Amino acid sequence: MNFLENIFGQLEAAGTIRVLVELREGGSVSVSGQELLERIAKARAFLASKNLKKGDRCALLASNSIDWIAADLAIMAEGLLVVPLYSRQAPAELVAMMKDCSPVLICCANEELREGIAQAWPEAPAQYLFTEIFATRAAASSEPQLQDSDPVAVIYTSGTSGEAKGVVLTAGNLGHMLMCTSERLDVLMENRSGQDKVFHYLPFCFAGSWVLLLTCLQRRSLLTLNTDLSKIAEQMREASPNYILNVPALLERMRKAVEEQLHKTGGVALMIYTQGKTAWLRKRALQSKFGDSIWLWVANTIVFPTIRKKMIGGNLRALICGSAPLNVETQLYFMMLGIPVLQVYGLTETMAICTMDDPRHVEPGRVGPAISGIEIKLGENEEIVVRGPNIFSGYWNRPVETAKALRDGWFHTGDQGEVNAAGNWRIVGRIKNLIILGSGHNIAPEPIEEDVQQSLPAAQQVMLVGNGRGYLTLIVTGQVTSTEVQRAVNFANAALPHYKQIRAFHIHPEPFTIDSGLLTAMGKLKRDAITSAFKSEIEDMYRVKQAV
Repeated sequence: MNFLENIFGQLEAAGTIRVLVELREGGSVSVSGQELLERIAKARAFLASKNLKKGDRCALLASNSIDWIAADLAIMAEGLLVVPLYSRQAPAELVAMMKDCSPVLICCANEELREGIAQAWPEAPAQYLFTEIFATRAAASSEPQLQDSDPVAVIYTSGTSGEAKGVVLTAGNLGHMLMCTSERLDVLMENRSGQDKVFHYLPFCFAGSWVLLLTCLQRRSLLTLNTDLSKIAEQMREASPNYILNVPALLERMRKAVEEQLHKTGGVALMIYTQGKTAWLRKRALQSKFGDSIWLWVANTIVFPTIRKKMIGGNLRALICGSAPLNVETQLYFMMLGIPVLQVYGLTETMAICTMDDPRHVEPGRVGPAISGIEIKLGENEEIVVRGPNIFSGYWNRPVETAKALRDGWFHTGDQGEVNAAGNWRIVGRIKNLIILGSGHNIAPEPIEEDVQQSLPAAQQVMLVGNGRGYLTLIVTGQVTSTEVQRAVNFANAALPHYKQIRAFHIHPEPFTIDSGLLTAMGKLKRDAITSAFKSEIEDMYRVKQAV
């Protein structure tokens, strides 16, 4: 049985039980398993009427919704390849990706998105709105005929340092990953009966988000969809989920919001929180002092449970975090509140996941062991290389790039890592991000950037510069002062050898954004683009150092 047959079978078994809730302005809409199957059947009838052939590409341009899910499943069930696109991305970037994979049609959520594509690409293939697709009368359709080797999707990489590439994923890739994620969630939920309750806000066009969606359908979970990022906090509390997939940036904001609110409120709650936090950190460092146990007991009885409930509700088993490295202090912070944070590591090319924390054995700062059936080892320059049934079949129409990434069955991730005796992995940084100074020293920028950011919470982004130069410099965005940056730099430098120390910095008050072309769709730094955009400022740093 392929993964689609499994999902369709689970939806049929769900019957009238709700499986999806979409939160909209002024209310919500939900569908049962049977109602979702009916929507899928309408979309399949629409696609069948277009006389498409197996392997044709269909672009899916929309934000998260029940209709997105139905269209996605219908496209794959008809033997077509879904090409999910990020609806907030610039039309020119979207067009470049579509020209690369040549879709036969484009499914758009609304007229605004359709017009944006039409203006940027007058020769675009036919574009159809969801209202047209789901107005079709459902017809009898065959079971999805998928072999493990059949491609089902082309998902474009974020393109941090170059042009985005289309990652071709197969039914076998997806089927294996859904088995692995469900197994790990069984451990988290301790095989309890009833529906998992899941809250979700990350765009489905990203591989990890898509995997969670399909895992939820396969498990007959109740998945609540946020459609307004400004309402995540309140909707998260209302949904009171068992688990949530997150990116580090949101967890950092949640942590900051709690501490700001406590300091604003002050009084006894702040005192208990501060003393309890200090006691918890000292206990973890095996440096407890007299009275710490009392403060920790009071905090665990009064303050920490209140924060936890106000933040996420009363049913949470864990926060799941991926897409970028999570600051270890943030992971420890949530652990202090009694909220486990489980890390996941992977790339689009690995069907989003290579490692996942085991809920029974979490090591803060690490991303867990390899998932079932996956081999991971270190190659040259401590690069993480992976092989297994989760590895993509290749890049769309890019044989040279595919050959570089896939060698002797091993996928070369481009990430530097390390693994301990327990088999838990830690990600050090990206090999392609390595800064090579004129002295020949190789420096991974991410750990240093993380240290600076930790001491500079008001900064939006920080990025090291120094390729081919005599020393490192730093670009900082956000409303920060030179004094604050200097203090953070001094703190970071104190623990670094001379060649890793930051010798100058530049402050830019406006943050890098997706719209400016300086961040990827996942919010990662486009280092080459930033270096080009700030060329004159960088040259200034190497002419006149700010005191360090």
